[in-house]
Amino acid sequence: MLDTTLYLTVFITLFVIMDPPGVIPVFLSLVGRKSREDRNRAAWQAPAVSLAVISVFAVGGQAILNYLHIGIPALQGAGGLLLLLIALELLTGKASNRPQGADDVNVALVPLGTPMMAGPGAIAAVIVFVAQADGEAASYLAIALAILSIHLVLFVVLRFSTALIRILGEGGISLLARIAGLLLAAIAVQLIAESVRGFVAGA
Repeated sequence: MLDTTLYLTVFITLFVIMDPPGVIPVFLSLVGRKSREDRNRAAWQAPAVSLAVISVFAVGGQAILNYLHIGIPALQGAGGLLLLLIALELLTGKASNRPQGADDVNVALVPLGTPMMAGPGAIAAVIVFVAQADGEAASYLAIALAILSIHLVLFVVLRFSTALIRILGEGGISLLARIAGLLLAAIAVQLIAESVRGFVAGA
């Protein structure tokens, strides 16, 4: 039988961490100048990449981290640095100057699929929830359904956000790219700060 309370807890936690509405500006700034086909493909590829990453860490995340001797603070620091690089590209306009199709795959992989969606926070949350399940099938089912549900929400949000491109136009997309860059930079700094705090606390 499904543990409804756990399902809602996991879903709400991942919704807050992964922030589907907050992904929209970054998504539109990265795919706004692409063809409709490319935008639609990115709308499902990014959640698919995120789902794959989250699923891997849900099944064996703690074992992977232990084997590699990597802690959550290290993941936060790496994710923060990666996001900061993308943010600088958006702020300086370099992302929009790439040749068409040069980053078709990268947009879905980085920064959308990971670390925007499947970031250190979401990975850590899933690892904790799985550890707390303590071998109960109903708990594992609730966690799995919650993970699938949040990624379905992400797909729907990204898929229908492309309609905004016709309203924004070229100038709006350029402005959105700068705003998205600023937001990404802030998220990156926050991740790096949390990483430093984690290392200091564990010292």
